[in-house]
Amino acid sequence: MTNRDIIVIGGSSGATGPLKDILGRLPADLAAAVFVVLHIPAQGIGILSTVVNASARMPVVQAKNGMVIENGHIYLAAPDHHLLLLESHMMLGRGPRENMVRPAIDPLFRSAALHYGPRVIGVVLSGLLSDGAAGLTAIKQCGGVALVQDPADAIANEMPLRALESTTVDLCVPGARIGDVLSDLVREEPGTRLPVPPEIRLEVEIAAGERIGSDSLAKIADPAPLTCPSCGGVLSALKMENPLRFRCQVGHGFTADVLAREQEGRVDEALRVALRIIEERAELVHRMAEDGRHSGRTAVAQMYDARAAEYREYADMVRRVVLHSLDPQAPKPES
Repeated sequence: MTNRDIIVIGGSSGATGPLKDILGRLPADLAAAVFVVLHIPAQGIGILSTVVNASARMPVVQAKNGMVIENGHIYLAAPDHHLLLLESHMMLGRGPRENMVRPAIDPLFRSAALHYGPRVIGVVLSGLLSDGAAGLTAIKQCGGVALVQDPADAIANEMPLRALESTTVDLCVPGARIGDVLSDLVREEPGTRLPVPPEIRLEVEIAAGERIGSDSLAKIADPAPLTCPSCGGVLSALKMENPLRFRCQVGHGFTADVLAREQEGRVDEALRVALRIIEERAELVHRMAEDGRHSGRTAVAQMYDARAAEYREYADMVRRVVLHSLDPQAPKPES
């Protein structure tokens, strides 16, 4: 190919607006194919299709397994499937969720980098957390071009910021300008094809649903004393530098910020369960003290009163910790 003809776009919260601007500025005869992954629920794909069709000059279709890639078309990821690019066609992968979502942005970006190298232009739009950062890094490693929506222009700036932190981005521009920039970049000749790091190929295979064993995982990751929030398996830290990521033997993948968010929810749940158990224990011991008084066992009643008071102190302490976990900016509870 004599031009960059593969455009992959990923976004989440706040990405619909800039996506409309981008597609509205792309010409109908664009010499490239456009692939879009947005974090939306399965029932939201109809709304996304309507929005994209209303703003784009090119045909818009939902990706299907085995569908041939054609220039001048926009392909939307299907619900609950990773959208993967192969040589000349698409594949819908049922591999494990990545960053708790499927479709995820990173698998699309990696598969594009693997098979199309310098012909790829990757775009990360507004969104929460960091999906897209690792995939954009893969595109750069394989000689492609990386664009990021200006974080100051994004409704949710976390995804653009994480992408900027993870790799050397070629352009960082407001969403309204990205369409014109893409139109110019598509006309340029692709650069030199670079060797594909083996971990990119392995992670594309995981997204496709291929079995991952401990031997394969050991080639790209080191075991970590952490538990997968999706399946309870042991996580391994990937050896790639940025962003910090983890995978389990099943294949579930997490960036560090997504893993931290999932752990925070589990810690809060565990604290609430502990609070309920301690309060129930305090109530039971209080009733045992009352029973002792009614039966004339004064010493036993006093002992249970002391225990009830002790349990209530524990409950108050756990309650303060729970409140602090909901508001990290609040003063730390006293030990």
